[in-house]
Amino acid sequence: MTIISYDEKYLQQIIDLILHIQNDEAKIDLPLSEQPDLLDIYNNYIKDGGGFWIAVHNDTVIGTIGLMKKNDSCGILKKFFVKQDYRSQRIGYRLYQTLLTYAESISLHYIILDTPSVAVKSHAFYDKSGFRRITKAELPIEYHYPDRDSLLYMIDLEVK
Repeated sequence: MTIISYDEKYLQQIIDLILHIQNDEAKIDLPLSEQPDLLDIYNNYIKDGGGFWIAVHNDTVIGTIGLMKKNDSCGILKKFFVKQDYRSQRIGYRLYQTLLTYAESISLHYIILDTPSVAVKSHAFYDKSGFRRITKAELPIEYHYPDRDSLLYMIDLEVK
């Protein structure tokens, strides 16, 4: 398994993996039409200084993670998914460490994210990784997200 920066040749696999986890596993019912960032990863993540990474095994995408850079101090963690058969193999941890190393290299102070309230295992990961749950009023930037009973988290990289 290797973690690589976004490569357009994997776009359909990325979309298929994310939609499967969101809709078949988590039952969130979030269509691609409500996630236009997936159709143009370069312009939504990479162009403005963020990043998008994928875990690949035998030329198959098994995990994803993205960082949208919103300003010089804040980024948004998005599209953090690992294929079910690989979740116990620390793929998520390695993807997260890749994103975190990059965020620190560009001197971000905060990373925020939204996650469905039903994603209990994700909540445990974020809690263990130093994120804290916040309210919308505590967001350091204006941030719009699909209001699907989501929870908000933030990590302060300066006190990590």
